[in-house]
Amino acid sequence: MLTGKILRDALISAANNIAANKKPVDALNVFPVPDGDTGTNMSMTMGAAKRELLLVDDGATAGDVAKVAASALLRGARGNSGVILSLLFRGFAKGLQYKKEIMSTDIATALEFGVESAYKAVMKPTEGTMLTVARMSAEKSWEAIQDKPDITPEELWDVVISAAGESLANTPELLPVLKKAGVVDAGGKGLLVIYEGMAHAIKGNGVMPEGSQADTEIPDERNAAGEYEGEITFTYCTEFIVIKNGGGSNVLSLRAYLESIGDSVVVVDDDEIIKCHVHTDNPGNVLQKAIESGMLSGIKIDNMREQHADKQKAVKGRAREKLSYVPVDSERR
Repeated sequence: MLTGKILRDALISAANNIAANKKPVDALNVFPVPDGDTGTNMSMTMGAAKRELLLVDDGATAGDVAKVAASALLRGARGNSGVILSLLFRGFAKGLQYKKEIMSTDIATALEFGVESAYKAVMKPTEGTMLTVARMSAEKSWEAIQDKPDITPEELWDVVISAAGESLANTPELLPVLKKAGVVDAGGKGLLVIYEGMAHAIKGNGVMPEGSQADTEIPDERNAAGEYEGEITFTYCTEFIVIKNGGGSNVLSLRAYLESIGDSVVVVDDDEIIKCHVHTDNPGNVLQKAIESGMLSGIKIDNMREQHADKQKAVKGRAREKLSYVPVDSERR
């Protein structure tokens, strides 16, 4: 069984692992828009959970640890991938509610609840993304339990990672934009990195040290986020938190409005806040509508066309540097 302490350490370890590997994940980011920030957003989201989990004592139950993480992830979620990640762990926490320690069936249940939570909240769930990777991992965990009822949590987590890896490798077959760019899904890769970080503690090795992964860079020729000429339909990635004002908060109305003026809409709420993410050309209109439901906080608006252009300039600049470089031995000859 896994204690609350082990789960806490696993999530902190996951935060460290995605922080160390955010650049390679960024470089894969061509969907839903090629703005190259998926790894950074997932890292910042997990970092928000890490800050709160570091304050949790060793005697906390697994259910309490999962609840703390889910709340922090929702409030600190960045970007489309970060919000979806928070939804996965929100469902995960629901599956572990009231649990002092975790058995293998609890893990499978929590993963399943996470998938249900994410699919319900995303406007148009797309297969070949981190949603697929999460779903296949959950499904394979239940298959493993049926094949081996006494499977340990450590063994089951190996199954989860293996299933995530296989699903990730297949994402280009499900999403044409990935196949065209020659990459796997960035969000799916980030989720695998998070699962691998969790494994470090689940297997009894404690928290993975910060910056423990040496491979934090990625070769220029694989920097798809800077090379891919993908279409960006809307200009601004707009996200914020609405602090509910009680009876005036209308989540369904806000979601419907965001869907009418943008895409990549994710709206999720709890008793106190509504977390919103949308790609739109009219961020001002979005905020004006949202303020009807409460006070706004954590507003972030990024120009995705500008982000993509910056990635392209960086890749082209490095290519020019390579072409202009002349080795010393060549000069002597």
